[in-house]
Amino acid sequence: MAVLLLGLLLAAAVLILAPGPEQGSDASVNLPDSADSAQAQARLSTVPGGDDAPAIVVVARGGDRLTGDDLAALDRLRTTLARAFGTTVTGPVPSSDGSVALLTVPLRGDVSTEQNADRIETLRSAVDRGLPDGVDAEVTGAPAVQADLGAVFEGADVRLLLVTAAVVALLLVVTYRSPLLWLVPLAVVGLGDRVAAKVVEAISHWAQLPIDGSTTGITSVLVFGAGTNYALLLIARYREELRSHEDRREAMRQAVGAAGPAILSSSGTVVLGLLALLLADAPFVNRIGLAGAAGIVVAVLFALVVLPAAMSIPGRWLFWPFVPRVGDSDPTKRGLWRRVGRRVTRRPALVTVGGLVVLALMALGTLGLRTGLGQDEQFLDTPESITAQQTLASAFPAGASSPTTVVTSPRLAEQVARAAADVPDVQSADVGRPSATVAPVSVVLSDPPGSDAALGTIERLRAAVQEVDPDALVGGQDAQALDEATTAQRDRTVVVPVVLVVVLGMLLLLLRSVVAAVLLVATTVLSYLSALGVGWLVFDHALGWSAMDVSTPLLAFIFLVALGVDYNIFLTARAREEMRASGDATSSVVTALGVTGGVITSAGILLAAVFAVLGVLPLVLLAQLGVLVGFGVLLDTVLVRGVVTPALVAWCGRRFWWPSRLAHVPRRAR
Repeated sequence: MAVLLLGLLLAAAVLILAPGPEQGSDASVNLPDSADSAQAQARLSTVPGGDDAPAIVVVARGGDRLTGDDLAALDRLRTTLARAFGTTVTGPVPSSDGSVALLTVPLRGDVSTEQNADRIETLRSAVDRGLPDGVDAEVTGAPAVQADLGAVFEGADVRLLLVTAAVVALLLVVTYRSPLLWLVPLAVVGLGDRVAAKVVEAISHWAQLPIDGSTTGITSVLVFGAGTNYALLLIARYREELRSHEDRREAMRQAVGAAGPAILSSSGTVVLGLLALLLADAPFVNRIGLAGAAGIVVAVLFALVVLPAAMSIPGRWLFWPFVPRVGDSDPTKRGLWRRVGRRVTRRPALVTVGGLVVLALMALGTLGLRTGLGQDEQFLDTPESITAQQTLASAFPAGASSPTTVVTSPRLAEQVARAAADVPDVQSADVGRPSATVAPVSVVLSDPPGSDAALGTIERLRAAVQEVDPDALVGGQDAQALDEATTAQRDRTVVVPVVLVVVLGMLLLLLRSVVAAVLLVATTVLSYLSALGVGWLVFDHALGWSAMDVSTPLLAFIFLVALGVDYNIFLTARAREEMRASGDATSSVVTALGVTGGVITSAGILLAAVFAVLGVLPLVLLAQLGVLVGFGVLLDTVLVRGVVTPALVAWCGRRFWWPSRLAHVPRRAR
């Protein structure tokens, strides 16, 4: 009781006293300061209006030509908007066929996400009031896209929390078949999630790192998923110990002592894997790593400190109607997973090879994988800013909604503009208002923003302008997208080997076996590649998505390898315990699978379902991450941990535990 009260008091203190998160316009920025496009933006800040980002009002009359009265109304609207926003509004600029017209409203770029959302809402309201009947207007441009992206996360925390809690509650009821038991782990994990959210906000405040709904949403899913997994493992061991100990507190002490090392090893692997993301250059990936690691630390503290106290107070009746009694037979001895273990270990070589072939075939889907979503492909539901781009592209160059900016010196500006205009697929290049040292050149591309064709044009544009001015920098949304793809490739090259070393090291510390550690890491990586391959085939052929988000493969790798290895840790840690008692590698892994199979399957299904909840947020990145991690976890739970790993242990025999003492322990009768 004292431990529980202390835990609740500390949680209340964090919830009440933790400072709010850092707010900023760069919460969703995924570029390091060293990127060319980021440096271009920094240099533009010295130019009058260089921080401005244009919002573009796209006006049309249902495909018909705009009338003279329509254009006159647009001219009056231009004056109204200039006065309301204190800026110089240009236009109206009609298209060649007269069906579409544009107003360009320069807006300051150095504002918070909330301020930007407010001004875009104000702009849209003013536009709706200022146009005649029959004329439709939509607002696009970088500020509008950012506002629509922020709108995705309005109320996201509450919605995500409610859906996640409902999913967890349902699966806990199914797992425990008890009207009472599920309430305790759900309450503990739910409180841990809220504490973790406050801890992440405090870190954001103290470290001056802005966060948005995607960061907090992914962290919440991690806390609920991992925290519930740890709770399932601990409660399963507690129920097992209640069959051997009359005193419930002694049973809990034994359960924590037995399950604690596996939980600490698995959570430590996840935390270190997430912290490895701090080596990435992409700020968004950094923030996910830091926030996720903090969330997992909170989750494991609640699982190993608060949950045991909460479970010990009520006693055995909490498991009603299936109350464990001292001397009760162990149901795992006749359970499904023990039967599976016996079958897969009868012909271990055949099962191992067959399982690995299935995984390898699924991994072949990665051969055609593409990354890099266009701006209009980032949303599951098409917002106004994207439909406005489509309307604009029907009558103007597709890149008009998102112009590219070349930053050069005033002396070379005209030459740079001519070189830019000569690049294929560049529609126009115009020199803007310079400062004493910097001149911007506005470049409009023919291709849609964020498309592969636009990124290819950016590469050619950079090469062309740097022949004239080696110090010229190319910025804008397409340049940022290209730099994000380059950064993501670099991050995968750096982070993936570090995470593999971390996972290998944690397995070596826990299992004391080189063979076991290497085999488990290899199967986990193959499982990740299989999930990535199948996921890409689903995205490409079933859902029609042209690519994965640049961050998806790396984040999926971290979650699947770090979380996926959990189930192998739970299985092999128990097999190691059984091996010390029996000295027989095959029987030990069969027993371990029988004992842990049910709880690990429940944990895997629950974790997959929790990640699938990310789909309630209409952002393609989160939907892709939810599908990949959800499928990958199920693959790990059923095929890798349930079939391949037991077969590998039986095939290797004692050698699986080399060079630990278990490789030489004599076989004992049990």
